[in-house]
Amino acid sequence: MAPRALDYESLNENVKKVQYAVRGELYLRASELQKEGKKIIFTNVGNPHALGQKPLTFPRQVVALCQAPFLLDDPNVGLLFPADAIARAKHYLSLTTGGLGAYSDSRGLPGVRKEVAEFIGRRDGYPSDPELIFLTDGASKGVMQILNTIIRGEGDGVLVPVPQYPLYSASIALFGGSLVPYYLEETANWGLDVNDLRQSVSRARANGITVRAMVIINPGNPTGQCLSEANLKEILHFCYQENLALLGDEVYQQNIYQDERPFLSARKALLDMGPPISRELQLVSFHTVSKGYWGECGQRGGYFEMTNIPPKSVDEIYKVASVSLSPNVPAQIFMGLMVNPPKPGDMSYDQYVRESKGILESLRRRARIMTDGFNSCRNVVCNFTEGAMYSFPQIRLPPRAIQAAKQAGKVPDVFYCLKLLEATGISTVPGSGFGQKEG
Repeated sequence: MAPRALDYESLNENVKKVQYAVRGELYLRASELQKEGKKIIFTNVGNPHALGQKPLTFPRQVVALCQAPFLLDDPNVGLLFPADAIARAKHYLSLTTGGLGAYSDSRGLPGVRKEVAEFIGRRDGYPSDPELIFLTDGASKGVMQILNTIIRGEGDGVLVPVPQYPLYSASIALFGGSLVPYYLEETANWGLDVNDLRQSVSRARANGITVRAMVIINPGNPTGQCLSEANLKEILHFCYQENLALLGDEVYQQNIYQDERPFLSARKALLDMGPPISRELQLVSFHTVSKGYWGECGQRGGYFEMTNIPPKSVDEIYKVASVSLSPNVPAQIFMGLMVNPPKPGDMSYDQYVRESKGILESLRRRARIMTDGFNSCRNVVCNFTEGAMYSFPQIRLPPRAIQAAKQAGKVPDVFYCLKLLEATGISTVPGSGFGQKEG
């Protein structure tokens, strides 16, 4: 009998090529152990609420009222909810036609996109156009949308930092493109050398690959470094010289644990450089409600903003977004609240500041504890986690451990992480899942 459409042998080969380490072999084993009753701590993905981080009160109050608008008609609503939460819920409901159960524009609610544009304007000191902002179901969906638009076939390459977040390798494989790695230098605090970038592009071109775009993850995932202004401008200059679009994954911009290197957006660095580069370099920037002190991963709210993308291309991206009809509407409201939180003088302001400061200070403290803890262990070194949510230690395994891994038919770091999981219940991601330099 001929293979049927959904038999493994006849599936789309690109689907089989996809690997996604943060939900790979280790995660599956951890889930099995959890079913057997073992307590598992899932540190394999940035999922703060699953690890006990409390949701911020104000956004949950507003979205609760939007989800149950009949509460607004209750004479006692003022006893249960603060006045500013009630006002914001009415504001968001007024932006929708039919409330949260109705589709919105495929780019997201115009009123929320305006709030995002105002946030970007305040952050960067340059106005932003709401028509060039698309709200998405988390930043991942936005990244996939843009990669799908850029990649025309396996001859097209995208420069991705290694170690990288597996979203990029998985999506590039799915869309049939080629990942072109550029290696971050661990001994230079995961810094990026433009000469390495040039070599990566030359090697790819020698293999017949057309490099079309470059990804930066700032602050770094999984490496936790923050790019300096000088480094950012070098990258922008390089992309301009090589005619590459730049994809700026900036989802951890609120997660900064030191004061020497504050977050600087790729967009601000670009516009500071002035013409011709500021008018010509194509940039797409991504953000989310899943990280920062919000940690609202399950809500799936995100956006991307386009700079110097021609109107006809924006129309094509809009057309593809329309295929999904609309991003998740409650998540759009979470995004509006994130970029436009309570202001001084608002009833909820003090509580909001207290909660968000508490979370950030706790993350900052833990970044220090993790790094110091790793560095106090024998045969372990770890750069300080300047930002994002992860530490990326290097563990030097003794030769016999490497031998035991080979005998078990496992990559050494996978073998180590499996043993760690069995012994402690801590579920991690092996370094090889992010890609690494040889050795």
